[in-house]
Formats: sequence, structure tokens, C-alpha cells
Amino acid sequence: QVQLVESGGDLVQPGGSLRLSCATSGIRFNTYTMAWYRQAPEKQRELVAHITNGGITNYAESAKGRFTISRDNAKNTVYLQMNSLKPEDTAAYYCNAANLRATYWGKGTQVTVSS
Repeated sequence: QVQLVESGGDLVQPGGSLRLSCATSGIRFNTYTMAWYRQAPEKQRELVAHITNGGITNYAESAKGRFTISRDNAKNTVYLQMNSLKPEDTAAYYCNAANLRATYWGKGTQVTVSS
């Protein structure tokens, strides 16, 4: 059974930091590109960042310079370090695992940036 379980979401003040984690099981983690998406109320889900199985990263313009995606293949876990958070970063953040054969999603973790 494939599971992607996000954690680390919280209420944080503007300018603060959070580290999201996505622990996976049931997949050959090192064969998947891992990504973080987010969805704010009444908006479409959007890509935040992804990291290939070879460690190549890509970021949305809104995330560049503030967010860092990383992966630990030994722990089957992907992370998203988020710094200098803004109110517009408020959203549910979802973990995604994808390769040519399959795509999987986690259930999300809520990030709220507010004073």
C-alpha cells in the first residue's frame, strides 16, 4: 500500500519558517521525482518545487530564494524548508511522487501565515 504522509504544517507569523516533511512507503522512493504542490482556498493547485531522483531541483517563481526542497533516499522522505513566509503562502501543501508508471498524492498539511 502506497502512503505519502505530510507533516510540519502550522500557523506561523509573516517572516517565519517552517519545514514540511513527506514520509513515503510502498514505493521505490529513489525512482520517483518528488514534488510539493499547494492549493489555497478557491485557487487551483500549483507546483511549488520538485526534485528529481538525481537531485535536480526546480522552483516556482514565488518560491525561489525562500524555499528549499530536499530528499533523503535512505529515509524515503522529501522535505520543504520554507523561510521568509508570507501571508500569500497560506495554503494546503501536498506531497507528490511521480514517475513514468504512476503518480501518488498525500492528503496535505495546512500552512497558515498570519499575524
